[in-house]
Amino acid sequence: MDLTLRELSVFATVARHGSFTAAADTLHVAQSSLSRTVMTMERNLRVRLLERTTRNVRCTPEGAELLAVAERLLAAHRAEMNGLERFLRGTRGTVVVATLPSVAAALLPAVIARFRASAPAIDVHVLDGMAGSAIERLRAGECDMALVAARGPQEGLRARPLLRDRFLAVVPSGHPLARRPELTWADLASEPFIVTGGDSSVRPVTDTAFQSAGIRPERTIEAGNISTVGGLLSAGLGVAALPALSRILMSFADHVCLPLGAPAVERRVDVIVHGERRMGRAAEAFLDLLLRMRAEDHPLPEGVAWVADPA
Repeated sequence: MDLTLRELSVFATVARHGSFTAAADTLHVAQSSLSRTVMTMERNLRVRLLERTTRNVRCTPEGAELLAVAERLLAAHRAEMNGLERFLRGTRGTVVVATLPSVAAALLPAVIARFRASAPAIDVHVLDGMAGSAIERLRAGECDMALVAARGPQEGLRARPLLRDRFLAVVPSGHPLARRPELTWADLASEPFIVTGGDSSVRPVTDTAFQSAGIRPERTIEAGNISTVGGLLSAGLGVAALPALSRILMSFADHVCLPLGAPAVERRVDVIVHGERRMGRAAEAFLDLLLRMRAEDHPLPEGVAWVADPA
């Protein structure tokens, strides 16, 4: 049994569209060519893959199983070819970094400025978003590396520790708690607590911290991103706990950051690369610079520290 990538692509396109006509328009080929390809596949596999009617087509059980296999193989092929393209671009290519918004705003500008000074012909693209989307982009070959707070080991990927980002208590400037020298999680739990969404790298840390302290907030307000948290804080609607790197995203907000203990918590930001796909020379140079800045102990915002590789 041997099906080509072209055959799998043709079948998947027809199956997804439920129509030979629509698939032919998408692939810019004759409908008869697609019909012959699918018929050849059915003959070679000795099964019917599609049920055909005068209006549309749909997968048989065997066709549905082949479609799932085809989707996985085609996705892997796209990812590998994206990675190859990035590698072949070399020193005149583009480095793409997927990362958290706080890392993109607080750390990467200094790294990129130094990198551009030594390699002006290389462009750097930053894709900021949630940690999960950064990992997905790395797997799909859409970026060279991800700088994220990962939730445990990631299969097929290699992680190196980069930063330690301590959590701070964040309260409106006029709030009574703003006069305290330090706050605890119990202090925050007694106020309306502003949380980030479940797909954020912040939320698991705050949830675990409350559990460790044996308490839970009496009332919560959920925000989609750090900027929204800042807006809610400015309106006096609650308090929050955020990593130090995120302060740059709330510079517009009227708030006070205070040390947070009982327990003191932090998140670790790793640099993650694909375990089986070699990076291009441009991306390797960017990563080397980032790790060199770590070794030089390049200045970081207060509450943030470099983390060395394990001995």
